[in-house]
Amino acid sequence: MTPNLDTDFDFRSDTPPNKDPDRYSARLREYHQILWSKPLPCGTKFQLTRSTGHAYLEHRSELGSFSVSSDSVIPAYRKYREVAGFIRTIPDEQICEFQRLGYTIGGMMIFPSNRIGGKKTINAERGLNRYIRDRFDLTVECIKRHYEGVSSPLSDTLSRYASFFALFESFRGYIDFFLLQDIVSHDYSSVRFSLPFTGFDGSPIPGSADAYGAYKSSAMNFISARNVRISRYEAS
Repeated sequence: MTPNLDTDFDFRSDTPPNKDPDRYSARLREYHQILWSKPLPCGTKFQLTRSTGHAYLEHRSELGSFSVSSDSVIPAYRKYREVAGFIRTIPDEQICEFQRLGYTIGGMMIFPSNRIGGKKTINAERGLNRYIRDRFDLTVECIKRHYEGVSSPLSDTLSRYASFFALFESFRGYIDFFLLQDIVSHDYSSVRFSLPFTGFDGSPIPGSADAYGAYKSSAMNFISARNVRISRYEAS
C-alpha cells in the first residue's frame, strides 16, 4: 500500500549532516518515485525505478530510457553576495521558514540527469546561467518557450533533452504532469513571475529588501499551493 505523502515534511530532516537532500534524502526519492510514476499524455506509465547504477531514478520503456535526479527549485538566496547587503534586515525566522518550506515536496522537481556531449545538465545550467540563477519561474518560462519553439537562455540545454520534454507533448501536458498549475495562468498562456518580468535582461536575483520580500512571498505562496495540489492529487 502506498504511504501517505506528508507535504509538510522537511527533507533536510532525514538527510545526513552537511549533505544535499536532493541526493541523500531517502524520503524525497520515495516521494518522487510515488508522485511521478503515472500515465503520460500518451497513456504509457512513466514508471520510475531505483537504478542499479548511478542514476537517482530511471524510466525504461518503448518510449526510451531516462535517468532523472531531484532538484530543489526555490532558492532562498541566503548566501548569495548580491543580497548580503539587505537580507540581514529581514527577520531570521522569516528566512528560516522560507528555507524550510522550500525543502518540502512542493519545492522539488525532477529533471534529466544524464550529461549529453559533456555539457551541463538542466539542473546545473539553470543554477549557473546568469539570466536564470536558479529562479524556477524563469526556468518554467524557458520550458514554455521550448515547447513554442522560441529561444531563451536555456534553449541549447533544453533542446539536448528534447526527448524528455516530448514525453509530455505540450507545455500544458508538462505543467499538468508535474502539478505546476499554480505557477502559470489559468489558460497556461503565461507564467506567474515572482518579480516583474520584461525579459531576461538584468539580474534575476532580488536587488533590494522590498524585491526580496516580494520574491519570497510569491515563491512561498506557490510552494504552499502546490503542496495542497499534491495532497489532493495523492488522496484521489
